[in-house]
Amino acid sequence: MFSIERSIEVGFRLRVYFTRNVFGRANPLLRDILLNGEMDRDHRALMVVDEALAQARPGLAAQIEAWFATASPRLKLVCAPLVIEGGERTKNSLMHVSEIQSHIERYHIDRHSCVIAMGGGALLDMAGLAAATAHRGVRHVRLPTTTLSQADSGVGVKNGINAFGKKNFVGTFAPPFAVVNDFEMLDSLTDRDKRAGYVEAVKVALIRDRDFFERLETDAPKLAAFEAAAMERLIERSARLHVEHIATGGDPFETGSARPLDFGHWAAHKLEQLSEYKLRHGEAVAVGIALDILYARNLGLLDAASAERVLGLLEALGFELFAQELLHADSAQALLVLNGLEEFREHLGGKLCITLVKAIGQGVEVGEMNAAKVVAAIYELQERHAARAKIVPMRSADLGTGI
Repeated sequence: MFSIERSIEVGFRLRVYFTRNVFGRANPLLRDILLNGEMDRDHRALMVVDEALAQARPGLAAQIEAWFATASPRLKLVCAPLVIEGGERTKNSLMHVSEIQSHIERYHIDRHSCVIAMGGGALLDMAGLAAATAHRGVRHVRLPTTTLSQADSGVGVKNGINAFGKKNFVGTFAPPFAVVNDFEMLDSLTDRDKRAGYVEAVKVALIRDRDFFERLETDAPKLAAFEAAAMERLIERSARLHVEHIATGGDPFETGSARPLDFGHWAAHKLEQLSEYKLRHGEAVAVGIALDILYARNLGLLDAASAERVLGLLEALGFELFAQELLHADSAQALLVLNGLEEFREHLGGKLCITLVKAIGQGVEVGEMNAAKVVAAIYELQERHAARAKIVPMRSADLGTGI
């Protein structure tokens, strides 16, 4: 009996750029990224655009085509921008992945060509999966256009779609060729979508950077009013912290059990499902963070004053910290949101590892969650919400705590 064993190391470069008016004729950034210094060859590009973005910016497709027409004789847009629905619906089947891959095949997008995806995080996830699996990986450039995707998901290395009732069940780890955050794209967002991305900045500040958290507290009135400069500061710092964690955390492709950047997400993912995705991801994460903050306080892990600061910041930014889906129960009166713990355990490889906060700026991993204390935190959130809204909470009787 014998074996052969060698270590294989593969290096990746994760580049995130910040700009305005990426398709302006005087802006060379995207041209230089796509050419990549390879001036001896032609470069083909397939452009995928989020439908909501295209509707909010009716002239965008024409602007993209005009940019490619003059950017460089070495750059070719192979067809008109492919407009595809965004939001969670785009991730609920393989249909759009196949649609993009059919265009990759039809227009001969090879491994030195590029798929450019422009839109919110859900579309970037789906298009990234298509690019990562066609030809076993073609170059993929992300142009995130929401606060959430610019601050968090768009600068990461995950691609995926939902399947079997589970979020991101099918996917890959494949760093994008480049990420370009165009701040001008945020102007056409609704207030709800502008706000949604703030929560991922709060998340990463809580587990990694106390100074950033305190800056968010200072900027909260400006962020609540959607002041551009404050939003740009939040996005830049949040993106930087996310990239630094991916690059230096020791587990960029999540082969272990710890998922610090998923703080607050075990409940959030389940709440999104229970709401049939009526809750935005950021809104669900705000509730999930609030739940885990109260749980950490009730466990004696986090002091009460710090917990109140966190809840206060989320509320100052405009988030609701309670969702009715927290009280949805099965026939045995067990809260369905608690199933999120078991789904998280399975996703992590059979060993539960939940990130909590022991101090602002300091995350900690725990290997179990006390269901009764989680339920107590849920009811406290309900009562807090009722007090703020000045309504009488409707508590469900005898709800179980079975996981």
